[in-house]
Amino acid sequence: MSDISNPFDSPDIKDPLDDEWAAKRKVSDATRRLIENLVTCTTTAAELEAIAVAINAQADVLEKAKHLYGRSAFEDAEDGKYGTRGSLGYELNPLDGKSNPIAAPIIVWVEGDRAYGRANMGWQYEGPPNSVHGGFVAALFDQFLGIAQKITGQPGFTGTLTIKYLKPTPLDTELRFEGWVDRIEGRKNFLQGELWAGDVLTATAEGIFISLTPELYKKVLAMKKK
Repeated sequence: MSDISNPFDSPDIKDPLDDEWAAKRKVSDATRRLIENLVTCTTTAAELEAIAVAINAQADVLEKAKHLYGRSAFEDAEDGKYGTRGSLGYELNPLDGKSNPIAAPIIVWVEGDRAYGRANMGWQYEGPPNSVHGGFVAALFDQFLGIAQKITGQPGFTGTLTIKYLKPTPLDTELRFEGWVDRIEGRKNFLQGELWAGDVLTATAEGIFISLTPELYKKVLAMKKK
């Protein structure tokens, strides 16, 4: 089995922690299919109305289940039953979480002093005609460079993120990311990244990330939860 405690050591999808997470991934995958098919389909109003009724019925089932709000709540519940902070991020992060249906289909891994990523963005992410919306390009870079910070040994929060859009980034196309650490200045990590569609460089990014002190990290964890 692949090691979910070290999720970014290779491009392989890590196995879920247990059957509950495996089932949650299946629901998320089905929801992603639903979203893309809804965006691209043409059908009758009656059929769409029937689908809405069915989806609401399933949402009612989930609404009655026990809820934990935030990854910290999952981490603290039932003596760590739901996983560690790292494995919970791998499942629930809104940009690449395997159990989060709004997450984009991006895979990120680190090899030595470089980070790599791949993605294929469906039509639900369209901005300019046939192209990925620039906001999603920025969000993908934020997540990608945020993970690439592992190289520094002192990862932190995004301070600034500067994107240069060089060409339209095409939809329904294999995309690849490459990133590296430019320099480290105290608690500031400076990273660079590139986004390619085949041999075409479509965008670049510079991110400045601020590593938190232990005291500030404790304050973040102590923020009021629902």
